[in-house]
Amino acid sequence: MAVARQQRPYVQFNFQVDLSTDGMDPASWSGGFQEVTGLSMEVQMSEYRTGVEKLNGVLKIPGMVKSDNVTLKRGIMGMLPLYNWINQIRLGDQTQLRPYAIITLMSEDHTTAVMTWKLQNARIVKLTYGPLNAKGTDVAMEEAVIAHEGLFMS
Repeated sequence: MAVARQQRPYVQFNFQVDLSTDGMDPASWSGGFQEVTGLSMEVQMSEYRTGVEKLNGVLKIPGMVKSDNVTLKRGIMGMLPLYNWINQIRLGDQTQLRPYAIITLMSEDHTTAVMTWKLQNARIVKLTYGPLNAKGTDVAMEEAVIAHEGLFMS
């Protein structure tokens, strides 16, 4: 699904987030996030050397793959799906996995998906509101941290 360009990279501010699953209202889960961070993965390397090696160096062997948690930020809209999701986990519901949480980068005209990141077995692990400040003029924000078991791109 990735759409390659030769001359000019895509801008970062046209994206969509979909956390819906069967039986949930997609409208309450899709879009509406100001910022997405943590879309990354890392291959951890193991060092190995036998005692009879002629060179004084180590082999680098690929090991486990690690994906960072993804953070979603948006203005507080008075909707509770993120709270309900973490609350179900807090109450012991171990079924609150999303088979895939999907983040899609859109073209400038918002008509074409140009890159998609899929977070496999996504689960909300932290939800933060605020700060709230009576003298401030900033938008009240909510931040959700999503843990997942693998990052896939298309």
